[in-house]
Amino acid sequence: MASSPALARPGDGNTIYKYKLPAFTKSMLFRFALALTFVAGAVVTAGVVSTQALLKEHSIELQPLLVQELPTKAVFPGPWDEYIQAPLNKTHIRPKGVHNTTGDVVNASSVLEGGSGSHNLTLGPGGNVIFDFEQNIGGRVCFQVASVANNTFLALTYSESPKYATVDGDATNNQKPADLPLYFGLQNGTNCVAPAFIRGGFRFLSIRLPLDAKEDKGFWDTSSRESIADASKRDPAATVSLTELWVNCTAFPSNPNPRAYTGYFSSSSTVLNRVWYAGAYTLQLSTIVPTQGGASIDYNAIVDGNKSPVGSWYSNFTISNGTSVTTDGAKRDRMVWPGDMSIAVPGIAVSTLDMVSVRNALDTLFAHQYGDGSLPYAGPPMGTVHEFSDTYHMHSLLGVYNYVLYSGDLRWLQDHWDHYIVALHVSIAKVDETGLMHVTSSADWLRQGMAGHNLEATAILYDVLQKSIELASFLSDDRSEAQPGGLWSKTADRIRAGVEKLDCPRAGLFADNSEDRRCGGSDEVLPQDGNSWLLLAGVLAPADPRRLNVSKSLRSRWTKFGPPAVEAPNIISPFASSFELQAHCAVGDYDAAVELMELMWGYMLDGPGMTNSTLLEGYRIDGSVGYPAYTHPARNSHCHGWSTGPTMVLLTSILGIQFTAPLGRSSIIRPQRTKWLSHVEGGYSTSLGKFAVKLKGMVGKGGREAEVLQVSTPTGTSGTVYWGGSETVHNGGTLKVARYLDSPGEWITLLNTTGYEEEKGNSTWPTDTEGDGEFLPDAAWTKPSLSKRDVGKVDWSLLDIGVEE
Repeated sequence: MASSPALARPGDGNTIYKYKLPAFTKSMLFRFALALTFVAGAVVTAGVVSTQALLKEHSIELQPLLVQELPTKAVFPGPWDEYIQAPLNKTHIRPKGVHNTTGDVVNASSVLEGGSGSHNLTLGPGGNVIFDFEQNIGGRVCFQVASVANNTFLALTYSESPKYATVDGDATNNQKPADLPLYFGLQNGTNCVAPAFIRGGFRFLSIRLPLDAKEDKGFWDTSSRESIADASKRDPAATVSLTELWVNCTAFPSNPNPRAYTGYFSSSSTVLNRVWYAGAYTLQLSTIVPTQGGASIDYNAIVDGNKSPVGSWYSNFTISNGTSVTTDGAKRDRMVWPGDMSIAVPGIAVSTLDMVSVRNALDTLFAHQYGDGSLPYAGPPMGTVHEFSDTYHMHSLLGVYNYVLYSGDLRWLQDHWDHYIVALHVSIAKVDETGLMHVTSSADWLRQGMAGHNLEATAILYDVLQKSIELASFLSDDRSEAQPGGLWSKTADRIRAGVEKLDCPRAGLFADNSEDRRCGGSDEVLPQDGNSWLLLAGVLAPADPRRLNVSKSLRSRWTKFGPPAVEAPNIISPFASSFELQAHCAVGDYDAAVELMELMWGYMLDGPGMTNSTLLEGYRIDGSVGYPAYTHPARNSHCHGWSTGPTMVLLTSILGIQFTAPLGRSSIIRPQRTKWLSHVEGGYSTSLGKFAVKLKGMVGKGGREAEVLQVSTPTGTSGTVYWGGSETVHNGGTLKVARYLDSPGEWITLLNTTGYEEEKGNSTWPTDTEGDGEFLPDAAWTKPSLSKRDVGKVDWSLLDIGVEE
């Protein structure tokens, strides 16, 4: 006998401070988890989680907490706005194409964007339409129903990737190859799926009228279940007539105008332009209403006791306080993941400046700080049974630094400073006599071998120590640990000495650990992530020739579709590769960084199975969109914040706008055009004003190659511009200078004002002459071709045998 249809029970959600723990609290699993938490020192009750009882309160008089006022229109409007993916009207997004139809379907195109409305879309039994929105979106699906028989329902499935744009769709969890279809009952008039069943990321939407009116293969949208509960009353010959179909996008709730960017980027490379804005849009889609989180329903059950069937999903788990929060991804996991934030937070800062969403994420992590001072592996539903990762613990601390640097929210920092210090010392205490951090948790970004005296973790700690010293200076905290020769700098010195044990000279790289994955060890691994962190954190001395050797060795491993993350076999990781971008820039190989963006991120936009609009979590070394970290490839997230490295790097490293004090009160600007670009410009803003850099290749007298640079910063700020072998102090205003490439260190000043010059006609800037006609656009410039590289070879023996092609 067939069982009744599975029913998802999303309930009313939770808060991060008061958990509803139903019958689950009586289970053995909960008692064991609770015991672990008490051992860790956290104070837990059935109703309240208090994780900071042992931490000293400390407060001083500072400015109020940041009150965010985002702009109503773009701060840097220009022709580059054509690359913005965010919709003009996010409350009413209609599909742009019909991907496929099967069965009894009439007038599928009538509900597309621009449709005349003179015909209705009609579905008969077995009729199926897969719509294409031509970009990744997310939100509530709505229908305007012209006519429908009583007790009729549609089966809805979704897919981000065209590879899974089928009637089955893609997956949010790892238990099944595809999610169950969502059953949604219809009535005449306007019908929208319940808020609990928002789908966070999809480009393709499949709607199907089941051939069998008694079909029982999915799970129900609970808001529509009662009207169709009696299957015997369903009309097997029923049809559905729709006049309209649209999506109300609920992502990026902070700003009603999602196109009001606070930063911009434009260059001679269409690929880089698209990549920068795809990164910005990926971060927007991954920023959500806090009550609409939690795609990992099995883990949610630890907290909310849900009984959702395997293969179902919902989006109503509360993951933070506030009205907006940044998460790891749009489709999944819709949680606060600290590792992702190390890439995402600077990207948000230079594109939309949605720093309150960042603060809410950090507040969540600190609200769940364990009694021993360690921070949770991720936000709710994690943080209840002492889930911990040494690396993600430190990523949380880096998130604090990036938030304060770009927001200037020193009051928030002061309020959390004692808690931060305790967390910092958790990591410091793990640096033993070897000078390396001894990792006690295997959890990281799903890479293998995170244990022992690990390179990546040790290098991250080195970066955290340097930034902690900066944070102390922001607060004028004169504690001894933060002073020269204090504990933090001494620990950094010990790390510099300790990493020598991991050097592998024959390879030009450093080993993953000093145990089995050491140089010449039984399982030698020379990791992408650890070697990238070694460079970007500055562990090796600036004059150390091994820095360039590491950069060159990393580049030598590139394949046709990007660098292999050898620490995670068969994977190309945009997360690890985002750190590699920063690593090449850290040693001055900006050409390599831009080349990698063109090679890898260009493929991530236009390769087979990509969304052409957002950036995916990872993919297989042969270019397949399946992510080997998961059994089922369809689970891969195609909108993941940790993949957005170029959005940050293009502005902070290529255009070189780097803050050295909160809000950019002081800065260093080191612009680099690279061989890949004839012109490049961009900027971002804070509450102090706008920071922008423009750089273009020119031809001067006698056909000599030249460049023209323009730097604009807010009045009252101070900074130093480094360019072409020379430097100058720039205390706000606009500076325009030229140089001949064959005369390094010599500048020709074209403009130097103390006010911020607003220019008109930005669209013609790349073709303008400069210096009263002395410098002309370089019409002969041609972009180099990318080197041809081999496709990466998959080691099939290391893949789950259940992986679908």
